Amino acid sequence: MTSRKTAFAGLAALGVSALVLAGCSAAPTANTTTKAASNFLPCMVSDSGGFDDHSFNELGKDGLDAAAKALGVKSIAVESKSDSDYAPNIDSLLSQGCNLIITVGFNLSAASLAAAKANPDTKFAIIDDAADANFDGKVDEPNIKPILFDTAQSAFMAGYAAASYTKTGKVATWGGMNFPTVTIFMDGFAQGVAYYNKQKSKSVQVLGYDPANPGAATFTGGFEANDAAKTVAKNFIDQGADVLLPVGGPIYQSAVAAIQDSGKDDVLVGVDADLFVTDPTTDALVLTSVEKGIESATQNVIEDAAGGDFNNTAYIGTLKNNGVGIAPFHNFKSKVDSGLQNELDKIKASIISGDLKVTSYLNK
Repeated sequence: MTSRKTAFAGLAALGVSALVLAGCSAAPTANTTTKAASNFLPCMVSDSGGFDDHSFNELGKDGLDAAAKALGVKSIAVESKSDSDYAPNIDSLLSQGCNLIITVGFNLSAASLAAAKANPDTKFAIIDDAADANFDGKVDEPNIKPILFDTAQSAFMAGYAAASYTKTGKVATWGGMNFPTVTIFMDGFAQGVAYYNKQKSKSVQVLGYDPANPGAATFTGGFEANDAAKTVAKNFIDQGADVLLPVGGPIYQSAVAAIQDSGKDDVLVGVDADLFVTDPTTDALVLTSVEKGIESATQNVIEDAAGGDFNNTAYIGTLKNNGVGIAPFHNFKSKVDSGLQNELDKIKASIISGDLKVTSYLNK
């Protein structure tokens, strides 16, 4: 993925925060009447993680496929192998007459905005980016729609669960790179641990991220499953963390390898999708996952656009509109505290009602 200066994270946070204050759309609703013309062509460009990342690229592709099937139309998806592929891949879709081009991930922001500006008659949508390069709180082009998710809310629940489950009193979270859509998981997770400590008079530690000092957070430097990512996971395991939340697509694979090498009973919290389902090889390690409704949001944006209902107001996924959530405990259901699920249900209700405030760059 593209390497950007850390300062971008703070600026992007301000930009998206202002965008949200300016207004956000409700969750898209599926267009069951299929008003689309038979020649409507939805298309997608992946980030460098590829469509087999068991994470946001794959979920976006699933949404594209589901929409195409529901509409009875063809679709085109192109995979990026590196940063240099983004603009050429978008250009190739434009040359094929795509009516809607969805780009997956904040790293495609610059290429997406440039293409949207140069092609005002083509509709664009971008997952995990506010499409606000000048940080004025407004979407830069009228023909591009941001698809965003307030995953701090669901990560808060996962942090609470992790704090309840840990045997060592230490949990850890880290990211691929310092972007708001990465740190939002880490921040929510840490808030959930802090809430557990307050409610239970405990002192569970969070390694890798401190909400009071986010500049010192830990990152692998990219979103690839490699030795650098494995070393980060190993370091946290060596420090005693037994619940791990790696945020950044395939880097969870490096965490799995580190856990297996350690011979310890550490567990993993997945991101974006229910990792237990998307990658069954992890089923013995996955405590739960922090989920984004990327597939359904993508499908509904495509169907709405095909039916003539498209605007550039950001979609924000929340617990209230089922745009984010937390996965079941699956194999760990009998291993977590017997009262944990009931506590999480109450926490979810309190977040939805506004009685319990979870902060993120989307609502500060």
